[in-house]
Amino acid sequence: MTGLKALTARGRAFLASGTAALLCAFALGEHDLLRVGVLIVSLPLLAAMVVARTRYRLSCARRLDPPRAEVGGEATVTLRLENVTRLPTGLLMIEDTVPYALGARPRFVLDRVEPRGIREIDYRVRSDLRGRFAIGPLSIRISDPFGLVELTRSFTVSDTLVVTPQVVALPHVRLSGEWTGGGDSRTRSVAAAGDDDVAPREYRQGDDLRRVHWRSTARHGELMVRREEQQWQSRGALLLDTRRYAHRGEGPRSSFEVAVSAAASIGVHLAHEGLGLRLVTDQGAEHLTDTGLSWSLLDTLAVVRTSSARSLEYGIGALRQGGGDGLIVAVLGGVAVDEAQALARLRHGNVTGVAVMLDVAGWERPELGDGQEYQAAQAVLAGAGWRIVRLPAGASIAGVWPDAAQRGRFALSGGGGS
Repeated sequence: MTGLKALTARGRAFLASGTAALLCAFALGEHDLLRVGVLIVSLPLLAAMVVARTRYRLSCARRLDPPRAEVGGEATVTLRLENVTRLPTGLLMIEDTVPYALGARPRFVLDRVEPRGIREIDYRVRSDLRGRFAIGPLSIRISDPFGLVELTRSFTVSDTLVVTPQVVALPHVRLSGEWTGGGDSRTRSVAAAGDDDVAPREYRQGDDLRRVHWRSTARHGELMVRREEQQWQSRGALLLDTRRYAHRGEGPRSSFEVAVSAAASIGVHLAHEGLGLRLVTDQGAEHLTDTGLSWSLLDTLAVVRTSSARSLEYGIGALRQGGGDGLIVAVLGGVAVDEAQALARLRHGNVTGVAVMLDVAGWERPELGDGQEYQAAQAVLAGAGWRIVRLPAGASIAGVWPDAAQRGRFALSGGGGS
């Protein structure tokens, strides 16, 4: 029955014509026509039986290179098929399951795989959309030489390709304030790891004698050693505005996709400079793994979607509860004045605040860009000491990122701060 269900259109046509020949032969009493009918009917039936009883044993492995690709980038998928039996295979038609976003399903034909033989097949995939895409399982169609029967069998293994937002290299900009540490109270940059704390302490059993601080030993009259190295690392927070109503446009060129790409570029840039980073959206804090911060951030941003929230309340609350952030970078869509006021209050003491503000009105009609509400929100944040980075439609984050170095108030006409 499995073989009969696998009959192709050609196989069904053979079976139907053979049956018609048999009926005509019986009606007309033609023995030659009867023999022709039996032959025509037998061909698809024999092919179905042979294909259904075929027991190929194939192993399949898939490799993605690279396993992560940027939006618009390509990845190579390598399929490795091995015939693990002592019998050669017949004609094999191979089709890998690929989401529509990655392109058409790749199809290949293998004429024959010898016993213990191995075949490797490469194909490329490309996506203009972010996300996690399952590739596989692989299906194999077994056919007879006449194309009368076609039986499909599938593997169960699939792999995942992560398509991350586009990351652009940003110029180095000094974002840090200065703080003082223990020991000799040398100033340390928020964006860099610290140095030895050389304040001495008394000698303890097991201390390395090479760490003896002789000047302090002479002054105190007892053996003194330098303290253990104390590694300093600054902490920062990256806020991404994902509210659907705060963005404009559709598809890869929408203001939301530009905001995600800007957040990814800034996050990777700061992580490479040694910043301990956490990601926050208007839904609250997102979990990032401690190892491979850049990859964890990109994996998270690869699947981030717009939210139905109307307020930044939860995001601001998560920033406030986190505490200890020396730097806050907010990538914002359309922001109302009251929301800008709530954000402005996050900056206090030595906290450095950078607001990357997308001029979302320009995504629909460029002549409407830089409206009054947009300027008013800028004025509120700039008045609270935030550094303003204006990101209009069509601009690159790399081109406007140097504005993050401007200290003090920001001139709404685009000038630097004092």
